[in-house]
Amino acid sequence: MWYMHDGWGWWMVFGGIWMLLFWIAIIWLVVWGIRSIVRHREPRGDNLEKRNPLEIARERYAKGQISKEEFDQIRKDLS
Repeated sequence: MWYMHDGWGWWMVFGGIWMLLFWIAIIWLVVWGIRSIVRHREPRGDNLEKRNPLEIARERYAKGQISKEEFDQIRKDLS
């Protein structure tokens, strides 16, 4: 007499939905965290594209990748 219905009824549906939303949120947070960590470690292409060719030549000259004559020729060609 005290129990009108056996089982959980419509509460069971809400529990399943909340559990599904919980796990989706956990998985999304993990994926978002991994992507943000990986993005910060990779060099961005934006900075490389905005660099001036003369700046690149200066860096290469400073690193010893090109000689003074090559640097002067590049600077002359770009001016």
